[in-house]
Amino acid sequence: QVQLVESGGGSVQAGGSLRLSCVASGYTVNSYCMCWFRQAPGKEREGVARIDRYGVTSYADSVKGRFTISQDNDKTLFYLLMNDLKPEDTAKYYCTIDSGYGYAARCGLRDYGYNYWGQGTQVTVSS
Repeated sequence: QVQLVESGGGSVQAGGSLRLSCVASGYTVNSYCMCWFRQAPGKEREGVARIDRYGVTSYADSVKGRFTISQDNDKTLFYLLMNDLKPEDTAKYYCTIDSGYGYAARCGLRDYGYNYWGQGTQVTVSS
């Protein structure tokens, strides 16, 4: 079964940086769409960055220019480099995978189709 394990969260001051990591297994490594989501109390779930098997990326407007999503060549390790963090970035961040039938057409920042989620890693940004 698909397993996703996030790490790298923590508490930082505004303007600081963190790099989140996701170790993924149990899916078809050449057929997937991966997305980092975040969820905070009182806020809607938000897809912040996604990447496909070809390395094509997309970002939410709220993080564009500050966050960078990447993957290793073996397509089993994913990262989210977060620079210039702001208090509004405070949330629990989740690694998600869509590798089901039709994943390519669904690949994006919406949560539709992302059926596998990790446990999440907390990011807290203070002023």
